[in-house]
Amino acid sequence: MKILVLNYGSSTVKFQLFDITEQKKEFLAKGLVEHPGIEQWMLTYYAKDKEKIVEIFEDVKVTTIVGDIIIKFLTDKKYGVISSKSEIEAVGHRVVHGGEFFSQSVIITNEVKQKIRECISFAPLHNPHNLRGIEEAEEILPNISHIAVFDTAFHSTLPPYAYIYPLPFNYYKEYGIRRYGFHGTSHRYVSNRTAELMNLPIEKLKIVTCHLGNGASVCAVKFGKSVDTSMGFTPLEGLVMGTRCGSIDPAIVLQIMARENISLHDMHTILNRQSGLLGISGISNDMREIIEEMQKGSQRAKLAFEIFTYTLRKYIGAYAAAMDGVDAISFTAGIGENAPLVREEVCKGLSFLGVKIDSEKNNSAVGIEKEISCADSKVKIFCIPTNEELIIATEAYNLLLNTKNR
Repeated sequence: MKILVLNYGSSTVKFQLFDITEQKKEFLAKGLVEHPGIEQWMLTYYAKDKEKIVEIFEDVKVTTIVGDIIIKFLTDKKYGVISSKSEIEAVGHRVVHGGEFFSQSVIITNEVKQKIRECISFAPLHNPHNLRGIEEAEEILPNISHIAVFDTAFHSTLPPYAYIYPLPFNYYKEYGIRRYGFHGTSHRYVSNRTAELMNLPIEKLKIVTCHLGNGASVCAVKFGKSVDTSMGFTPLEGLVMGTRCGSIDPAIVLQIMARENISLHDMHTILNRQSGLLGISGISNDMREIIEEMQKGSQRAKLAFEIFTYTLRKYIGAYAAAMDGVDAISFTAGIGENAPLVREEVCKGLSFLGVKIDSEKNNSAVGIEKEISCADSKVKIFCIPTNEELIIATEAYNLLLNTKNR
């Protein structure tokens, strides 16, 4: 079954095409469509066994990306991997927030789309774009199944004591204010892959997965289920991130708003777009630039690096306590996969757990899958490139297979 996976963001669209059966999961092509300028889009595209290409498109409307760019290249005589769009049998869509409506992936219907709309208040920066992608793809690829795979679904196994906030209980009952968690497809993939690399059933393992990108979160995966995660009601809570502050004293927000006489909108911008690594360093939200400037002697870059790694170390320690132990720690996403110095600094402070990182292995693990722990480390440490798209495609395939077999 050929399944197209779409991941719509505010200014990018990621896509991958897979051929999945019960015996195989074959990657065929992938790409990233970016929006570098007005009415201009840039495609980075790679098909299996073919050269990577980059192409600029002028005067392309947002509503025609799937048809005019993605389908065009998937069916291109030189670069394509299918002869026509009719070969695509299903589309898997990443949806960031499913609220309490969805604890698993679902075939998209009008009712499902309405529930996704109702979750826009929870994820105003994400769900509108996810919904737009669904509606565009349905128009270009009608008469096939479209499946929604939710970032929040993997965290539906959190116990109430982990997801209920210590606020008046009616706020949860009336407005759904609770911990939802995000990056669920990534945490699921990485925890499953960790178990495979350890050659042990995930049902017997306690794993901490660290998804570290511009957005960052940690997840406690106990016996294959998410039992706690650092992001909360929104993706703002938890770790220090590229431009997001992570967890802070809520009274700080009230103080700043009162002293600066600023609006809710301005405060939202400060917390989400002007804080984190960027706010501390005053240099960049990119960890590569932070490390580069730190090594040149910038004290604020050094402080940003130290706060990032210190906060991450605290969460790992807390989740080891939450699970009554930890068997493995896995790092993924842009920083997790490509910043050995971050992994080394974090693991240095976890010796009380028996964590021992192998410096040589760690330094050589850049963007590749590799165990980076010492042979005598009580806790295994891994660098694992995430593959959210494969999880989405697999979810779509399994859902359709189960539906067909009923």
